[in-house]
Amino acid sequence: MAVAVESFRLSWPGVFYFIMKGRMRMKKKTVLKKRMLITAIITGLCCGGGPAALAAGAVEDFTLDSIIVTATRSEKPDVEVPASTTILTNQDLKNTGAENIQMALQKISGIAYTTFGPNGNPYSTMSNPIIIRGVSNGTLVLVNGVPINMSGNYYLDSIPVENVERVEIVKSGGAVLYGSEAMGGVINIIMKKQFENTVSTGFGNYGQRNHNATFNMGKLNLSYSKTRWGKLDKISTTKGTAGDRTTTFKGSDKDSVSVEYNFNDKLSLSYNYMDNENGYQTWFGDNWRKLKDAQAGDLQNDKTYKNKYNIAQLRYSDENVKASLYYNHNKPTTRGFEYYKSDGTLNYVRDKTDQKDRTYGIDAQKHWQINDRANAIFGFNYKNEYFNQVKYTTKARMEQERKVFGVYGQWEQKLNDVNTFILSARETWTAGAEKDADYSNFSASGQFIHKLGEKDNIYASVSQSFILPTFSQMYGSTYDLLPAPELKPQTGINYEIGWKKVDGGHSWKAAVYHIDIKDNISATWNKDTGITKYKNEDFKNTGVELTCDISGENGWSYNWGINYGDPKVKAEGNNSTKNYWDRKYGRLQLTGGVTYQKDKWSTSLSGTYLTERVGTPSNQHSWAIKPYLLTSLSTTYKMDENNEASLTVDNLLDRNDIVNHTGTNYYATPLNFLLTFKHKY
Repeated sequence: MAVAVESFRLSWPGVFYFIMKGRMRMKKKTVLKKRMLITAIITGLCCGGGPAALAAGAVEDFTLDSIIVTATRSEKPDVEVPASTTILTNQDLKNTGAENIQMALQKISGIAYTTFGPNGNPYSTMSNPIIIRGVSNGTLVLVNGVPINMSGNYYLDSIPVENVERVEIVKSGGAVLYGSEAMGGVINIIMKKQFENTVSTGFGNYGQRNHNATFNMGKLNLSYSKTRWGKLDKISTTKGTAGDRTTTFKGSDKDSVSVEYNFNDKLSLSYNYMDNENGYQTWFGDNWRKLKDAQAGDLQNDKTYKNKYNIAQLRYSDENVKASLYYNHNKPTTRGFEYYKSDGTLNYVRDKTDQKDRTYGIDAQKHWQINDRANAIFGFNYKNEYFNQVKYTTKARMEQERKVFGVYGQWEQKLNDVNTFILSARETWTAGAEKDADYSNFSASGQFIHKLGEKDNIYASVSQSFILPTFSQMYGSTYDLLPAPELKPQTGINYEIGWKKVDGGHSWKAAVYHIDIKDNISATWNKDTGITKYKNEDFKNTGVELTCDISGENGWSYNWGINYGDPKVKAEGNNSTKNYWDRKYGRLQLTGGVTYQKDKWSTSLSGTYLTERVGTPSNQHSWAIKPYLLTSLSTTYKMDENNEASLTVDNLLDRNDIVNHTGTNYYATPLNFLLTFKHKY
């Protein structure tokens, strides 16, 4: 520990040097402003987390062996779970400085961060995917254990960190227990049952505004959050035969309302409403000036996108029975205009598209303790999926509905004092789909745990997974997205061997994994035609992941992670002209962070580095995409027990990295900060 601390002390001059060196390359009119910001950051670090503060710190007792429920649908200490897991407490989330869950997940080992706009803003009807171990189409998102995925989307940028108790991440296939879409892993966002009475307001550059209020009235909890971003130039570029396309961000407004009523310790009702509006402008060519000057082949558009998201849940939970009724509804809309080229002629159209995504259902399970060595879980779920899209320009209407049924079971057998085996299985089938496009799937998993001691285990896991194609992938249609009704379900197997050790304030985890997916559903954009279409391809990835968390010595906490893999895709047949494996995403990811908490100060610095990635269209050779290095810093000063001020800085080194590559390169938001004041009453 002394070596680590000394290294950290010596690193500050180097960090300061690189930050100041980067500032010297900026335009003169911004130099003074940004130097003042860096000075404020360094001052905060020196006051809140410098060597003097470290020397004055006192040793406290901590434990990192939290209880997790997502991986096995039952409460277990993390060390006893046979899967790669990460648990983020509310304090962990706050230490990231992130306003929403999308941003908080960007520096987790094994997760590649992607975004279209600043602060995790979505684009069009698409949300930002959470890519776990290279699987771009395979993350199931739960809120309080209930799925919220609709048409493959989950708008995590609209869930404020303030309302979340903890986030549980399982980085391996979870479809056997949770059904479709859990091929890469499961993210379970567990909301607070008891809000505090707080108000906060924040202001930053690029027109940032962040205002929150939470209220507790006994059994009733209420919260409201409003977030705003202003204009950003050149958030993405695309090179094509028709010219270079550049996109600017016009700004965004987000409103979030949360209501939670706890009838008693077992029964609760919650409702979340999220309203997100954002705008984008895109044009081709350097000669574009005004609409009347647009030339044939110059595609230009100006559009505003809105998402109105509703999540309602009624949940019951006791020692042996868990059940939930839920209703999810999203209404994405598109308004604007677009130029497009057809038969050498430039056409102008107004784009007015309405879409409705809706799911409702039930999930129930019962737990039996057979004896002191065996227990079982049996459950069933039902989900009704509905999709409706109306494109007023072409008067095209698409409406689809299907029913999804599932039954699952899990048997856990303790073979002896040190060995445990878990067998799980699920049968899923659909009904009511158009043109008999119904599917059925049987999946199973086996997991083995061997105790090396009271505080460390080794495990092995083999799990089948599957994903049903969504209605928007099969039938959704716009000018640059073609429908793909021929899509097949995506199936795969996850293999993993791992080791976990949790000893007080130290946690070590290691895993070797292999993912093999057949008919992986992926969107491919053709840079020459500007057309996107979903297709089936194959995917595989073999890798190793190491993580370490150290907490509680003299107020300092550290974490680091290494993930090295080889994610590859292969598109065959009529979907592609290249029938060979092509790499996808970076092979090496490094994550790390340090937090200091003492007296009135709390400061966290974190970063993630992803090595060179590649763009992989199905009909063209791949191209190299430079590595990204994402950094952020958050420092909080508590004036007294009711008032605090915090400063968050994202993209600390002001790098122009590519953070999303779907044929178009989307760039990281330039260095940005948010200063927030919070009051408890």
